[in-house]
Parts: sequence; C-alpha cells; structure tokens
Amino acid sequence: MTAKTLAGTRQLALCAVMAAVMCVIAPVSIPIGPISITGGTFAIYLTACLLGGRWGTLSTLVYLLVGFVGLPVFSNYMGGAERLAGPTGGYLVGYLPMMFLAGTAAELAWRRFSGREKKDAAVMLALQALGMILATAVLYAFGTAWYCVQAGVGLEKALAACVIPFIPCDLIKLAAALAVGVPVRRGLERAGLL
Repeated sequence: MTAKTLAGTRQLALCAVMAAVMCVIAPVSIPIGPISITGGTFAIYLTACLLGGRWGTLSTLVYLLVGFVGLPVFSNYMGGAERLAGPTGGYLVGYLPMMFLAGTAAELAWRRFSGREKKDAAVMLALQALGMILATAVLYAFGTAWYCVQAGVGLEKALAACVIPFIPCDLIKLAAALAVGVPVRRGLERAGLL
C-alpha cells in the first residue's frame, strides 16, 4: 500500500469515526421551542477542528444521509426525509456550508500556526474561533430563511424563536469543542494519523 493510499484510508476512517460521533452527540437535545438545543453544533465544531473543511464536510454528509434514511440521529432522536424537508430542516442542511467554512478556517489556522510558540497558538485558536463564529452565522442565515419559508413566519419571529436563544449555547459549545479538539488534533498529528 502506498503512502498516499494509506493517508487516504486514514482520512476515510477518521471521517467515518466523526460521522459516528455526530450520530451519537447530535440527537441529544433540550427542547425550548420549534428548535431544540442539540449537540449538533458541538459535533460540527469538533469535527471541523479535527478534519478540516473537505473531510469534515464529507463526514457531515454521511451523518445527514444516515438521518435521511430514517435512523434516529437528528434532534430528539428523530430521523427521516421529512425532518430534512420540514421547517427546521434548513438548520440540518446548513450543517454542510457551516462545516465547510469552519473546517476550512481550522485547516488554514493549523497549517499556518501549528507547532509554533504559545503566542502563535493563541492566534491559531482565535482564527479557528472566528471561522466557527462566521460559519455559525451562515448556518443561522440558511436555517432561518428556510424556516421563514416553510413555516410561513416573518424574519423577526423566526429570529426570536430560532436564533437568539441559541447564541449563548453555541458560543459555549464552540469553546468546549476547541478545548477538546485542539489537544485531540495534536495527538492525532503526533500519532501520524493526520
């Protein structure tokens, strides 16, 4: 087996592992209205930190397909095509651009600052966090637009129900994902898996 084939096999295995992690973490939810607080965004942030944009997006697509075929991996342990097509489905589909953006930002930060001094490590973390915040804004925009059309409500009502209550939780999940993801990523790199 060539080095390139082995590296690709490792990446596919990590994609499968992170898709499984999403399937376990994302359904955990606390209902607070039409949208529940879930582990989904935490799983996306963590996967972005570990796999980057391209491989993280592939992992997210696998997660969405698993839910699409009916396995209970979406919020409140639900699954099926109707969850993706319904009023809150935009937040699920929005995981794809969110992952690509957050993962690409994380990848760029790792390439530029990995293995450098502590002050550079802080810059790396800040760039990853900024990328994740911008990616979350894209998720909110995509999901909210979908919700407005599907539920037939105005933007103000949709923002009040689907965005504003989630901002503090998503910031906490982002910080937690970086706190877990950065040391795990370093460990994977040291082990030669990334």
